[in-house]
Amino acid sequence: MSSVLFDVPGPKARTRNVYLNVATIIVVVGIIAFILFRFNESGQFTAKKWEIFTFPRVQQMFLTVIGATLKAFAVAAVGSLVLGILLAFGRLADSRWVRVPCYWFTELFRAVPLLILMMIMYYGLPSAGVKGITPFIAVVTGLILYNGSVLAEVFRAGIESLPKGQREAGLAVGLSKGQVQRIILLPQAVRSMLPVIISQLVVILKDTALGFLITYNEVLYYANFLGSQGQYGSPVVPALMVTAVIYVGLCLILSGIAKLVESKMSSRVKVVRTRVGVAG
Repeated sequence: MSSVLFDVPGPKARTRNVYLNVATIIVVVGIIAFILFRFNESGQFTAKKWEIFTFPRVQQMFLTVIGATLKAFAVAAVGSLVLGILLAFGRLADSRWVRVPCYWFTELFRAVPLLILMMIMYYGLPSAGVKGITPFIAVVTGLILYNGSVLAEVFRAGIESLPKGQREAGLAVGLSKGQVQRIILLPQAVRSMLPVIISQLVVILKDTALGFLITYNEVLYYANFLGSQGQYGSPVVPALMVTAVIYVGLCLILSGIAKLVESKMSSRVKVVRTRVGVAG
């Protein structure tokens, strides 16, 4: 007997759901139309406010700041994944001297807001005598500490969700606990938690915009600079709209790459299972 979470809706319920969906679409479209109407009434779509984006120098600078955003994202993403794996293994270690510090490290940096971490790195450390802290270093370090702690819990939960028999089988054939975690458990945990990992990578990409507040020259920082140009009508809203389109595009590209990787990994698993079945 199959179990379901809810009863199958009847004719009246389906009709009611259709009406609710249509009403929701009408409300959303109405809100978007009202916002666009207000933008048009306030002159946000006039040629003067958009003229600045037609200059080749501005377009070239947008490519430069997009590159700076992707650079910070790439370094932070790799660093967060590495730190997350190390902390996850530390949380699962047998030694209390390793497990407890990793636990408190994870809980501490998960609890501190990311913006505060960046400001501590950029404003706090130099005042304490630490030199050479650039905006890039502050942004990347803050992203790694925060997102690495979040990913540590993701990896730990993924590893602990696997059947205990796999761990016991690995130990039975002579593998050490570290080898079991690296060779057997971690790849499966990554595959099962891949949607969550990708979601966190998207968060890292979007959080690079916080570098704007510590003068890191990324997309939002440059958009704010363009919005302050009074000779072009102070195009704050157009600059933010362009920035939003850029971030949406980057996130869609990242999600597309993630789906491609996920499909490749799934196809490899199917091929391996097929070969094992044929060999058996």
